[in-house]
Amino acid sequence: MDPLRRAALVRCAWGDSAPEYVAYHDEEWGTPLHGDDALFERLCLEAFQSGLSWITILRKRPAFRAAFAGFSIDAVAAFTEEDEARLMADAGIVRNRAKVRAAVTNARAAQRVPEGLDALLWSFAPTAPRPRPATLADVPATTAESTAMAEELKRRGFVFVGPTTAYALMQATGMVDDHVVECFRAR
Repeated sequence: MDPLRRAALVRCAWGDSAPEYVAYHDEEWGTPLHGDDALFERLCLEAFQSGLSWITILRKRPAFRAAFAGFSIDAVAAFTEEDEARLMADAGIVRNRAKVRAAVTNARAAQRVPEGLDALLWSFAPTAPRPRPATLADVPATTAESTAMAEELKRRGFVFVGPTTAYALMQATGMVDDHVVECFRAR
């Protein structure tokens, strides 16, 4: 898109706060995403974001992708203690032992989902129409669907997946559309 046209667009308030956010908001956030590995990546990144700013994760995403074998479920599930040590020494990613272990644990849990991670996660997407938020203050942090998703993931052996993380995943992958009324992305 032409940079001048892009600059003139009305976005969700957070979407203009950093150049990385502009691209993420305009091209990714709220766009339906499918594929087991693609959704696994987003699940991992949302867990790594917990307690941090999303901009930190966006800026480190290329390093995360390199460190976690492109977020291939099968590759991450095969990670060993040596791989975890390698990740803990990688300054390019968030070095949090619990989050690193969660990524490996969740890859192994994802391998055991008979219907596939995509089908499981999308089964929690709301089907009824929802009112579009007028402002960011109208956007919830959790919903009944995100709570149900988190509970089911935990039941299946996933870790570091609470209702807030689940809802952020739902927003990021287009399971819900929380672009505010005035945003050009509002459909």
